[in-house]
Parts: sequence; structure tokens; C-alpha cells
Amino acid sequence: MSLTEIFLVAMLLIFALPYAVWRLGRTERWAPLVVVQIVTGILLGPGVLGAVAPAAYAFVFPPGVIQALNGIAWWAVMLFVWIAGIELDLGQAWRHRRESGITAGLALGAPLLLGAAAGGLLLAFPGWIGPLARPWQFVLGIGMACAVTALPILILFMEKLALLRRPIGQRILRYASLDDLAIWGVLALILMDWARIGRQLAFLVTFALATLALRALMRRVPEADRWPLGLVWLAACALGADWCGLHFMVGAFLAGAVMDGHWFDRERMDLLRHHVLLVVMPVFFLSTGLRTTWEMGGPAVFVAAAGLLAASVAGKLLGVAAAGRVLGWPRGEAGLIGWLLQTKALIMIIFANVLLDKQVITSASFTALLLMAVASTMLTVPMVTPRLARLPGVADRAG
Repeated sequence: MSLTEIFLVAMLLIFALPYAVWRLGRTERWAPLVVVQIVTGILLGPGVLGAVAPAAYAFVFPPGVIQALNGIAWWAVMLFVWIAGIELDLGQAWRHRRESGITAGLALGAPLLLGAAAGGLLLAFPGWIGPLARPWQFVLGIGMACAVTALPILILFMEKLALLRRPIGQRILRYASLDDLAIWGVLALILMDWARIGRQLAFLVTFALATLALRALMRRVPEADRWPLGLVWLAACALGADWCGLHFMVGAFLAGAVMDGHWFDRERMDLLRHHVLLVVMPVFFLSTGLRTTWEMGGPAVFVAAAGLLAASVAGKLLGVAAAGRVLGWPRGEAGLIGWLLQTKALIMIIFANVLLDKQVITSASFTALLLMAVASTMLTVPMVTPRLARLPGVADRAG
């Protein structure tokens, strides 16, 4: 078969297998399609398919096909992160700054501390820290991975639970928006390359000046021009960030974060996010699965993933519970919010991909983080649904 035909075989597997499992298995309540796609990517990777059927894996995923899939995956994830940046609404967070600051700070800080402690334990064993990482980078990276909330997937979940446009949904978006901003700030700190500090400062200064010009231009052009201009801006920022050593995904997020959501029609932005998830993000999930490894031994990776999951879940619930006590929330509300903020898939996976690219973590650490993200996300809806039923008035409480 030609390389093109093999590429199409890979694409057929990427789209057909997750859909069949999701639809025939009726997994929507505990594993939405996006989670099934991530798990399918892991199963098609070298750690599972490559171990069980190495000849089939080598046939479907030769180097040329992997290179083509990686190119699609890079652009897909840049689009997704750009949209996430645009959807940040820091104005709402500022208007409710006391409540938002306390909740977001504790919801991020508690799992960050517990995750960092777990990362410190992993340092005691070989094979987890990347070859180019300093211990503080590894510990902070693991801690932040445990603290992440995936804003785009949180939006999808709240849409399914009919919470997104209700008062509690808007509150949770404020908390997640502040945490999302902190996540990328910490990632930039971890990736700060003192050998290339001149390049990074040059990029940041140029980015700041270009942002002023972009915002002035966007206010003057019609919406039909803002979409293509936004994509040009995305590619330029991603290129600049990667050139200076910060990674293209940091540039993609910055490109979106300095743009105003009201510049774009909300329904069209929702459709774009939906279509990116439907059309190209499954390729990113597959490329992520191709990076998983069990070379340290399955039990060690699963034990590490379980420990990271415990730190992540306990930290998030403890942090939100502390915020609820400070702010005087009714009984049960903190638990509901804490479980919704557990949603990690995508943003955590993107975060871990960057750490792996920069050799802050190893493939074994990446695999443990990936398993933790999938498990945490799968817990969200089953844990939230009964709590919503027991608290019928909570969805309309404005905080």
C-alpha cells in the first residue's frame, strides 16, 4: 500500500473506533466521546497495540504517517488552545474578585501543593524526571498538572448538565478562567530558558507591542475579517513563542488571551470549538497515545497515576471546601463545584505534552499523568449528577 493509503487507514481507525465504542457502548454518562477518543489513542499507541501486535502497529503507523499525523495534531491543538484563550472572561472575574479570587486560589493552590508533594516523592525514584529538567521544574510541573481544570471540556460538561447559562455555571467559569490563566503563567515560568532569555524578552516585548496594534485593528474591521486575521495572529504568536523557547502552545494561548470574546459571534465561536473537537482533535488524541509508554513496567506507572489522582482529587475538594467555609456557602455546594473543577482532559494533556517535549518529564511520567487526567475527567459527571439531584436550588445561586 502507498503511504497515502496507510495514512487513510490510520485516519479510519482514529474516527471509527472511538465512535463505535461511544455509540454502541452508550458511554456518554461516564465517558463522553472526547474521553473515549483519548483512551482509544492510548490503546492504539506503542504501549498497547505496539506490544500486542507489533507488526500491525508498524504497518499502520510508519514514520511517514506519524509525521503527517503530528502536523495535523499541532495545528489542531493550537486552534483549541487559541479558542480557550479567547473564551477567558477576566472581566467577570474582576467584578466578583473577592469570591473568584478566594475560590480560584484555593482550588488551584491545594492540589498544586499535594501534587508537588507527589512529584517530590517521584524524584526519589529513577526514570520520572526528564533529562533536561531541574528538580524544581519537575516538582512544579507535576503539581500544576494535578491542579489543572480544563475550561473547554468543563464548558461541554456544563452544557450537558444544563448548568452553563445558569448562575452556578457562570461562577464556575470565573473560577476556571483564573486557574487557566495561572496554568499558562506557571508553564511559561517552567519553560524559562536562561540561555535564551534575550530571545524570550524580545518575544514578549514584540508581542506586547503587536497586541496593541492588533486590538486597534480588530476594533476597526468587520467580524468577517476578524476570523482570518485571528488565524494569522495565532500562527505568528505560536511561531514567535516556539522560536524563543517558550513552546508554540504558550504562544497559541497568549494569542487568544489578548483577544476579546465579544469581537466574535458567540454561536459561531461555539460551533468552531465543536468542529475543532469533531474534525481534527481526534488526531491529537491519537498522537498523544502514540507517546505513551510502559517501559518502566505497567504496575509502576499505574501506582504513580493512582497517587497523582488521589492528590488531584483530594486537593481540589479540600481547596474548594475551604473556600466554601470562608464564603459561607450552603452545605453540599462546595462538593458539587469541586467535582466539576476536576475536569482535566485536554488542557492537562496539552500541558503534559509540552513538559514532555521540553524533556521536563519522561514518557513514564507522561503516561501516568495521562491516565490521571482520563480518570479524573471520567469521575466528573457520575459524581456531579446525584449531587445536583440532592441540591435542586443550587444551580440558581449567584454566590
